[in-house]
Amino acid sequence: MTNHPTTTRDTDLGSARSVPPPPPSYPEPGLHSLTIAGRTVRSRLFVGTGKYPDFPTMQAALDASGCDVVTVAVRRERLYNDRGQSLLDFIDLDRYLILPNTAGCFTAEDAVRVARLGRELLEQLANPGAGWVKLEVLGDRKTLLPDPVGTLEATRELVKDGFQVLCYTSDDPISAERIKSAGAASVMPAGSPIGSGQGVLNPSNIVLCLELLKQGDPDYPVIVDAGVGAASDTAIAMELGADGVLLNTAIAHAKDPVTMAHAMRKATEAGRQSYLAGRIPKKRYATASSPLEGAISYIPGE
Repeated sequence: MTNHPTTTRDTDLGSARSVPPPPPSYPEPGLHSLTIAGRTVRSRLFVGTGKYPDFPTMQAALDASGCDVVTVAVRRERLYNDRGQSLLDFIDLDRYLILPNTAGCFTAEDAVRVARLGRELLEQLANPGAGWVKLEVLGDRKTLLPDPVGTLEATRELVKDGFQVLCYTSDDPISAERIKSAGAASVMPAGSPIGSGQGVLNPSNIVLCLELLKQGDPDYPVIVDAGVGAASDTAIAMELGADGVLLNTAIAHAKDPVTMAHAMRKATEAGRQSYLAGRIPKKRYATASSPLEGAISYIPGE
Protein backbone atom coordinates (compact mmCIF):
# COMPACT_ATOMS: atom_id res chain seq x y z
CA MET A 1 0.00 0.00 0.00
CA THR A 2 1.43 3.38 -1.04
CA ASN A 3 1.36 6.25 1.43
CA HIS A 4 0.27 9.46 -0.28
CA PRO A 5 0.78 12.91 1.21
CA THR A 6 -2.28 14.20 2.99
CA THR A 7 -3.89 17.20 1.32
CA THR A 8 -5.54 19.83 3.52
CA ARG A 9 -7.33 23.04 2.66
CA ASP A 10 -6.01 26.31 3.99
CA THR A 11 -9.22 28.39 4.25
CA ASP A 12 -7.36 31.71 4.46
CA LEU A 13 -5.38 31.18 1.27
CA GLY A 14 -7.98 29.07 -0.46
CA SER A 15 -5.29 26.71 -1.73
CA ALA A 16 -4.33 23.11 -1.17
CA ARG A 17 -1.07 22.20 0.57
CA SER A 18 0.57 18.84 1.03
CA VAL A 19 1.47 17.51 4.47
CA PRO A 20 4.12 14.77 4.35
CA PRO A 21 3.50 11.59 6.31
CA PRO A 22 5.16 11.38 9.75
CA PRO A 23 8.67 9.94 9.76
CA PRO A 24 9.05 6.31 10.76
CA SER A 25 9.75 5.65 14.41
CA TYR A 26 12.69 3.51 15.39
CA PRO A 27 12.88 1.52 18.63
CA GLU A 28 15.70 2.35 20.99
CA PRO A 29 17.93 -0.73 20.78
CA GLY A 30 19.38 -2.64 23.69
CA LEU A 31 18.61 -0.19 26.46
CA HIS A 32 16.93 -2.74 28.65
CA SER A 33 16.54 -6.51 28.85
CA LEU A 34 19.61 -7.45 30.87
CA THR A 35 19.62 -11.12 31.83
CA ILE A 36 21.39 -12.32 34.98
CA ALA A 37 21.20 -15.89 36.24
CA GLY A 38 18.32 -16.62 33.89
CA ARG A 39 16.23 -13.66 35.04
CA THR A 40 15.63 -10.66 32.77
CA VAL A 41 15.35 -7.14 34.18
CA ARG A 42 14.33 -4.11 32.17
CA SER A 43 16.64 -1.50 33.65
CA ARG A 44 20.44 -1.66 33.63
CA LEU A 45 20.62 0.67 36.63
CA PHE A 46 20.82 -0.96 40.08
CA VAL A 47 20.16 1.33 43.04
CA GLY A 48 20.85 1.06 46.77
CA THR A 49 18.58 1.93 49.67
CA GLY A 50 21.00 3.32 52.26
CA LYS A 51 22.07 6.83 53.30
CA TYR A 52 18.85 8.64 52.30
CA PRO A 53 17.59 11.39 54.60
CA ASP A 54 14.30 9.54 55.03
CA PHE A 55 12.32 6.63 53.63
CA PRO A 56 9.88 8.70 51.51
CA THR A 57 12.83 10.31 49.70
CA MET A 58 14.31 6.88 49.08
CA GLN A 59 10.97 5.64 47.74
CA ALA A 60 10.64 8.58 45.35
CA ALA A 61 14.25 8.22 44.17
CA LEU A 62 13.84 4.51 43.44
CA ASP A 63 10.79 5.29 41.35
CA ALA A 64 12.57 8.11 39.50
CA SER A 65 15.55 5.89 38.72
CA GLY A 66 13.41 3.39 36.82
CA CYS A 67 15.39 0.55 38.39
CA ASP A 68 14.12 -3.02 38.77
CA VAL A 69 16.73 -4.20 41.28
CA VAL A 70 17.41 -2.50 44.62
CA THR A 71 20.08 -3.48 47.10
CA VAL A 72 19.58 -3.73 50.85
CA ALA A 73 22.56 -4.04 53.18
CA VAL A 74 21.39 -6.83 55.47
CA ARG A 75 23.97 -6.14 58.19
CA ARG A 76 24.10 -2.35 58.27
CA GLU A 77 20.69 -1.26 57.06
CA ARG A 78 18.23 0.14 59.58
CA LEU A 79 15.10 -1.86 58.88
CA TYR A 80 13.23 0.49 61.25
CA ASN A 81 13.78 4.21 61.82
CA ASP A 82 13.20 6.23 64.99
CA ARG A 83 9.51 6.53 64.08
CA GLY A 84 9.07 2.79 63.91
CA GLN A 85 8.80 2.84 60.12
CA SER A 86 10.19 -0.14 58.25
CA LEU A 87 12.42 0.24 55.22
CA LEU A 88 10.52 -2.56 53.52
CA ASP A 89 7.22 -0.68 53.92
CA PHE A 90 8.58 1.84 51.41
CA ILE A 91 9.70 -0.72 48.82
CA ASP A 92 7.15 -2.29 46.50
CA LEU A 93 8.07 -5.95 46.79
CA ASP A 94 5.97 -6.79 43.74
CA ARG A 95 7.83 -4.23 41.62
CA TYR A 96 11.45 -4.59 42.74
CA LEU A 97 13.81 -7.52 43.02
CA ILE A 98 15.55 -7.07 46.36
CA LEU A 99 19.28 -7.82 46.20
CA PRO A 100 20.67 -8.53 49.70
CA ASN A 101 24.07 -6.96 50.22
CA THR A 102 26.84 -8.17 52.53
CA ALA A 103 28.22 -4.64 52.97
CA GLY A 104 30.21 -4.26 56.16
CA CYS A 105 31.59 -7.81 56.15
CA PHE A 106 35.35 -8.22 56.49
CA THR A 107 35.64 -12.01 56.46
CA ALA A 108 34.33 -14.70 54.14
CA GLU A 109 32.61 -16.42 57.06
CA ASP A 110 30.75 -13.26 58.06
CA ALA A 111 29.68 -12.58 54.46
CA VAL A 112 28.32 -16.12 54.05
CA ARG A 113 26.36 -15.83 57.29
CA VAL A 114 24.84 -12.46 56.30
CA ALA A 115 23.96 -13.77 52.84
CA ARG A 116 22.03 -16.62 54.41
CA LEU A 117 20.18 -14.18 56.67
CA GLY A 118 19.19 -12.17 53.61
CA ARG A 119 17.93 -15.27 51.84
CA GLU A 120 15.85 -16.27 54.84
CA LEU A 121 14.28 -12.80 55.05
CA LEU A 122 13.36 -12.66 51.36
CA GLU A 123 12.00 -16.19 51.34
CA GLN A 124 9.55 -15.08 54.03
CA LEU A 125 8.56 -12.13 51.84
CA ALA A 126 8.33 -14.31 48.69
CA ASN A 127 10.58 -11.88 46.82
CA PRO A 128 12.47 -13.23 43.78
CA GLY A 129 15.70 -11.85 45.20
CA ALA A 130 15.83 -14.75 47.65
CA GLY A 131 18.83 -16.78 46.64
CA TRP A 132 20.58 -13.76 45.15
CA VAL A 133 23.34 -11.87 46.93
CA LYS A 134 25.54 -8.90 46.17
CA LEU A 135 28.72 -10.15 47.76
CA GLU A 136 31.18 -7.80 49.43
CA VAL A 137 34.13 -8.97 51.50
CA LEU A 138 36.10 -5.89 52.44
CA GLY A 139 39.78 -5.80 53.30
CA ASP A 140 40.19 -2.39 54.90
CA ARG A 141 37.87 -0.12 56.88
CA LYS A 142 39.34 3.13 55.55
CA THR A 143 39.40 2.40 51.81
CA LEU A 144 36.66 -0.28 51.76
CA LEU A 145 38.65 -2.02 49.05
CA PRO A 146 37.76 -5.70 48.56
CA ASP A 147 39.72 -8.56 50.08
CA PRO A 148 40.52 -10.68 47.00
CA VAL A 149 41.18 -13.89 48.95
CA GLY A 150 38.12 -13.60 51.18
CA THR A 151 35.96 -12.64 48.23
CA LEU A 152 36.99 -15.73 46.30
CA GLU A 153 36.44 -17.99 49.32
CA ALA A 154 32.96 -16.59 49.96
CA THR A 155 32.02 -16.82 46.28
CA ARG A 156 32.87 -20.52 46.19
CA GLU A 157 30.98 -21.23 49.40
CA LEU A 158 27.86 -19.33 48.37
CA VAL A 159 27.77 -20.85 44.89
CA LYS A 160 28.03 -24.29 46.50
CA ASP A 161 25.10 -23.26 48.73
CA GLY A 162 22.93 -22.45 45.70
CA PHE A 163 23.25 -18.66 45.64
CA GLN A 164 23.33 -16.49 42.54
CA VAL A 165 26.36 -14.38 43.44
CA LEU A 166 26.81 -10.87 42.05
CA CYS A 167 30.30 -10.14 43.25
CA TYR A 168 31.90 -6.78 44.03
CA THR A 169 35.60 -6.76 43.28
CA SER A 170 38.45 -4.48 42.28
CA ASP A 171 39.08 -3.59 38.64
CA ASP A 172 41.88 -6.16 38.47
CA PRO A 173 41.10 -8.37 35.47
CA ILE A 174 42.80 -11.47 36.94
CA SER A 175 40.77 -11.30 40.17
CA ALA A 176 37.64 -10.73 38.11
CA GLU A 177 38.31 -13.80 35.97
CA ARG A 178 38.93 -15.98 39.05
CA ILE A 179 35.63 -14.87 40.56
CA LYS A 180 33.78 -15.76 37.37
CA SER A 181 35.51 -19.15 37.31
CA ALA A 182 34.32 -19.69 40.89
CA GLY A 183 30.75 -19.54 39.60
CA ALA A 184 29.64 -15.94 40.12
CA ALA A 185 26.53 -15.00 38.15
CA SER A 186 27.97 -11.52 37.61
CA VAL A 187 31.29 -9.81 38.32
CA MET A 188 31.05 -6.20 39.49
CA PRO A 189 34.37 -4.33 39.21
CA ALA A 190 34.63 -1.05 41.08
CA GLY A 191 34.91 2.21 39.18
CA SER A 192 36.61 3.71 42.25
CA PRO A 193 36.37 3.25 46.05
CA ILE A 194 32.88 2.89 47.54
CA GLY A 195 31.15 6.23 48.11
CA SER A 196 34.14 8.23 46.85
CA GLY A 197 32.35 9.87 43.93
CA GLN A 198 35.53 9.72 41.86
CA GLY A 199 33.89 8.00 38.90
CA VAL A 200 35.69 5.49 36.69
CA LEU A 201 39.33 6.08 37.60
CA ASN A 202 40.84 3.40 35.37
CA PRO A 203 38.76 2.93 32.20
CA SER A 204 41.48 0.74 30.68
CA ASN A 205 41.14 -1.83 33.46
CA ILE A 206 37.36 -1.88 33.14
CA VAL A 207 37.73 -2.57 29.42
CA LEU A 208 40.25 -5.34 30.19
CA CYS A 209 37.79 -6.88 32.65
CA LEU A 210 35.08 -6.76 30.01
CA GLU A 211 37.28 -8.35 27.36
CA LEU A 212 38.49 -11.12 29.64
CA LEU A 213 35.14 -11.94 31.23
CA LYS A 214 33.23 -11.92 27.95
CA GLN A 215 35.79 -13.91 25.99
CA GLY A 216 33.79 -16.86 24.65
CA ASP A 217 30.77 -15.68 26.67
CA PRO A 218 29.62 -12.31 25.27
CA ASP A 219 26.40 -12.29 27.29
CA TYR A 220 28.13 -12.65 30.66
CA PRO A 221 26.93 -9.65 32.74
CA VAL A 222 29.60 -7.24 33.99
CA ILE A 223 28.31 -4.39 36.15
CA VAL A 224 30.37 -1.41 37.30
CA ASP A 225 29.82 -1.03 41.02
CA ALA A 226 30.91 1.82 43.31
CA GLY A 227 32.51 5.23 42.96
CA VAL A 228 29.90 6.96 40.79
CA GLY A 229 29.46 10.64 41.65
CA ALA A 230 27.53 12.16 38.75
CA ALA A 231 25.47 11.13 35.75
CA SER A 232 28.50 11.54 33.50
CA ASP A 233 30.28 8.79 35.46
CA THR A 234 27.40 6.42 34.79
CA ALA A 235 27.39 7.30 31.09
CA ILE A 236 31.14 6.68 30.86
CA ALA A 237 30.82 3.25 32.48
CA MET A 238 28.07 2.29 30.05
CA GLU A 239 29.98 3.68 27.05
CA LEU A 240 32.90 1.42 27.94
CA GLY A 241 30.57 -1.54 27.40
CA ALA A 242 29.47 -2.35 30.95
CA ASP A 243 26.16 -4.17 31.10
CA GLY A 244 24.94 -2.07 34.00
CA VAL A 245 25.85 0.25 36.85
CA LEU A 246 25.16 -0.15 40.56
CA LEU A 247 25.21 2.95 42.74
CA ASN A 248 23.86 4.37 45.97
CA THR A 249 25.67 7.34 47.48
CA ALA A 250 25.60 9.43 44.29
CA ILE A 251 21.81 9.56 44.51
CA ALA A 252 21.23 9.34 48.26
CA HIS A 253 23.69 12.13 49.15
CA ALA A 254 22.87 14.43 46.24
CA LYS A 255 21.33 17.78 47.13
CA ASP A 256 18.21 16.61 45.31
CA PRO A 257 18.19 12.79 45.30
CA VAL A 258 15.06 12.44 43.18
CA THR A 259 16.36 14.70 40.41
CA MET A 260 19.72 12.91 40.51
CA ALA A 261 17.91 9.58 40.19
CA HIS A 262 16.23 10.87 37.02
CA ALA A 263 19.65 11.93 35.72
CA MET A 264 21.18 8.51 36.45
CA ARG A 265 18.35 6.80 34.63
CA LYS A 266 18.89 8.89 31.52
CA ALA A 267 22.67 8.55 31.71
CA THR A 268 22.42 4.76 31.86
CA GLU A 269 20.26 4.71 28.75
CA ALA A 270 22.32 7.31 26.88
CA GLY A 271 25.61 5.58 27.69
CA ARG A 272 24.26 2.21 26.57
CA GLN A 273 22.90 3.65 23.34
CA SER A 274 26.19 5.46 22.66
CA TYR A 275 28.11 2.21 23.15
CA LEU A 276 25.82 0.33 20.78
CA ALA A 277 26.03 3.10 18.19
CA GLY A 278 29.84 2.85 18.11
CA ARG A 279 31.91 5.95 18.81
CA ILE A 280 34.31 7.39 16.27
CA PRO A 281 38.01 6.71 16.85
CA LYS A 282 40.08 9.37 18.57
CA LYS A 283 42.54 11.15 16.27
CA ARG A 284 45.44 13.47 16.85
CA TYR A 285 44.39 16.01 14.22
CA ALA A 286 41.16 17.57 13.04
CA THR A 287 38.92 16.04 10.42
CA ALA A 288 36.60 18.41 8.55
CA SER A 289 32.90 17.73 8.94
CA SER A 290 32.40 18.64 5.28
CA PRO A 291 34.81 17.21 2.69
CA LEU A 292 37.19 19.69 1.10
CA GLU A 293 37.28 17.85 -2.23
CA GLY A 294 35.17 19.58 -4.84
CA ALA A 295 34.76 22.76 -2.80
CA ILE A 296 34.49 26.03 -4.76
CA SER A 297 37.84 27.81 -4.77
CA TYR A 298 38.38 31.57 -4.87
CA ILE A 299 41.47 32.73 -6.73
CA PRO A 300 42.35 36.42 -6.14
CA GLY A 301 42.41 38.54 -9.26
CA GLU A 302 40.06 36.37 -11.28
